[in-house]
Amino acid sequence: MESVRVVRVPILPLGMVNCHLLVGPQGCVLVDAGLPGSEKKVRRVLRQQGLDYADIKLIVITHAHIDHAGAARKLAKLSGAPIVAHAGDLDYYQQKKRMTFCTTGWVSRVFLRTGLILRPYAPFTPNVLLQDGQALDLRPYGLPGHVRHTPGHTAGSISIELEGGDAMVGDLLASGVMLGGLMRTSHARRPPFEDDPHQVADELQRLVDGGMQRFYLGHGGPLPATEVLRHAQVLRSLPKQAAGHCCAQH
Repeated sequence: MESVRVVRVPILPLGMVNCHLLVGPQGCVLVDAGLPGSEKKVRRVLRQQGLDYADIKLIVITHAHIDHAGAARKLAKLSGAPIVAHAGDLDYYQQKKRMTFCTTGWVSRVFLRTGLILRPYAPFTPNVLLQDGQALDLRPYGLPGHVRHTPGHTAGSISIELEGGDAMVGDLLASGVMLGGLMRTSHARRPPFEDDPHQVADELQRLVDGGMQRFYLGHGGPLPATEVLRHAQVLRSLPKQAAGHCCAQH
């Protein structure tokens, strides 16, 4: 099977919010759907690749935050592609509950108060709903790799592991100043919200041990495995009370 091209879909400038297209010889997989209204930005990048909505074979939503799932229902309708996600975030995809948010610093606390991350989006039910311990083989969708559960950012966070060593990890980590930004773009950092940093560290370690070499992020990136391992060590140094005790429903 031919190699897979990873193509960034910029939802906001400077790498602040990214989706990605995984383009193979038999079509493509869309990783995350961006904010509500992002479908035109996705189509722009599709057309740059000589593709259109109908070439999307699968939509993978890494977790239920609005900047990753906001346009999922619309893109599924336009493309006809099924959506895969994890059951841990199902109530949020269906908008039955408001999400909980563990802030990782004063900037994220200020951002949470703006209410932007709390806005509702069009609810949907994933066509393929992974359970704990399950993996989805991407070969039927034309790509050599798997979707696996990688909890820690949210309970239902999932990632893609491609056989070539590329990993699409959503918000397991971020990079740069102001999420992507202008400085320190090759430096890993915690995203604004994170349920359990110790669990994230374990998942990042597992991904690197499993052969992942390059990590593509929802905010900033990509990052090499060496920087990911450095960040995992930082997370492990955090006190245990940082792991899940700061979460509150909003």
